[in-house]
Amino acid sequence: MPLIPEEPHIHESAQGPRVTPATGRTAPTPRPVPGPRSTATPRPSVPGATAVKPAPPQRTPSSGGQPLAAVAETSPQPQIQLIPAPAEGALDAADETVDLLLDTGRAPGDVLVLTTGQPHPWAAHERSFGEAAYWAQHDAGDDVFYADVTAVERARSRPVVIVAVNGGGDDDAARTLPAALAKAGALLIVCGDPQRINSALGVAV
Repeated sequence: MPLIPEEPHIHESAQGPRVTPATGRTAPTPRPVPGPRSTATPRPSVPGATAVKPAPPQRTPSSGGQPLAAVAETSPQPQIQLIPAPAEGALDAADETVDLLLDTGRAPGDVLVLTTGQPHPWAAHERSFGEAAYWAQHDAGDDVFYADVTAVERARSRPVVIVAVNGGGDDDAARTLPAALAKAGALLIVCGDPQRINSALGVAV
């Protein structure tokens, strides 16, 4: 059977019960353009954001699940979680997922975020400093790294890979998702339209 959508509580066990997705996701707000960032300035959750995002409510893993910080890194295959979102809301869902991962103990360098359509604002921002600086940040591996579909093959594996299916053609999704699964050491989280994602992954769980 195809992947069943889940809300972004991100338990890391395929044995836990599935959760029915909420239907009231609001439309995403326009994203501000990132301003200049020096190496001494910490990166906010969203480029150019000024408001402080409140901490998410404390979440309890479902029966059979594990806290996000306690991923079974030795699992032979990465677990897959689907977070349903329209194409225009996939980046917001990915950002919320990154926040939750970090809040529950994941190191920033453990997370790779890929997009199939428009690049994430942070990817565009970091690339504005030049390709050498952009890939040097990737190679340092000490922060969340954002890349688009064109960089999937070059990006290194990380424990957690998040894919925002935020546009592009079906071929882009079909190429990105299997490659992202190969890059994920423990967990692949896909944000987007469930039907399109299941078709692109071509897997049954």
